Amino acid sequence: MSALALGSASGVVDAPIQAPPQLEPVRITDPREAPVAGCSLADRLAARVLNDPRDRPLLAVITGMSAVLLPFAVVLYVPGLFSLPLAGLYLALVFGLFFDRYILMLHCSRHRRLFKPGIELDGAIDWLLGPLAGQTPGTYSAHHLGMHHVEDNLWDDRSTTLPFQRDSVIDFARYWSRFVLVGVAELVGYLRRHRRDKLARRALVGEVGYLALLGALLWLDWRATTVVLVVPLVAARFGMMAGNWAQHAFVDPTDPGDPYRSSITTINTRYNRRCFNDGYHIGHHLKASRHWTEMPDDFLANLDRYRDERAIVFEGLDYFAIWALLMVKAHRTLARHVVHLGPGPRDDAAIEALLRSRLGPVARPASQAVAA
Repeated sequence: MSALALGSASGVVDAPIQAPPQLEPVRITDPREAPVAGCSLADRLAARVLNDPRDRPLLAVITGMSAVLLPFAVVLYVPGLFSLPLAGLYLALVFGLFFDRYILMLHCSRHRRLFKPGIELDGAIDWLLGPLAGQTPGTYSAHHLGMHHVEDNLWDDRSTTLPFQRDSVIDFARYWSRFVLVGVAELVGYLRRHRRDKLARRALVGEVGYLALLGALLWLDWRATTVVLVVPLVAARFGMMAGNWAQHAFVDPTDPGDPYRSSITTINTRYNRRCFNDGYHIGHHLKASRHWTEMPDDFLANLDRYRDERAIVFEGLDYFAIWALLMVKAHRTLARHVVHLGPGPRDDAAIEALLRSRLGPVARPASQAVAA
């Protein structure tokens, strides 16, 4: 049909039919499928234990830490073997190969069962490998599944970003120090109030058990324990809060409960390639059980919805880079990395204004009771 409709019987020409707005093409370099399985012994063993064969990269993180990092950690405690060069090499392995990948492996495996029924290894992974990446046993699952995804960063989420000015160093320091000092206590209290007693016990036992182990190992060898446990713990509790801050920094105050308007997506980053597409945070909040290999295609299939909701999508920046740019108030730099979904020409000034408008504190509605 022509863009101009034929005249009506009254002789009045109808208005032109507007073509739907066109999105700019978005090219994705993030992983969209898992590596093809081979016929090696490792591949055959993976097929026997994994619930989903696409999760072989997650299993590789577990086996790598078990074969390399765990024995290395034990070596640091052998009398007479500890040295600063050896400790430096150990930390290079932790942060160069495993730290971020373990945390996001844990994330994926808690939303979707990693092993086949009957193969119960989650506890061993939590207690043996988790502390090497700064994770106290049981607390991640309790926090992430028992609270964060239930509350979706709204006011009853004890790690919500809503009350803060999210490009303020002072406000981030308040946010982080609260998490470090009372975060676990607040989490356990939240879970008990909502009758999630099993998760509350798991978090409490994991935290107390870890602290007891930490104290005993500091007495045994404070140098090795600082390297093996303390440094990863501090790094994890800083990095995870900086990441959550960035994920939920740009919140539309008119609708803070809408995942399109309270979270962000980051595409085409090294972080996504290393950490199982964790940058697709809007899609993750929309459907937490979606497999990590499906995130990019789901994003591409719904670009029109992302545009209509004025969702914020960054390209080439991971969460820590976004956090750092917020801390120095580099709004213009952030705006240059926003993916323009159309319609119309790109306007960096308007994008920057949109980013700034979503960084202020969001007041809790007076109709809602304040959580204890």
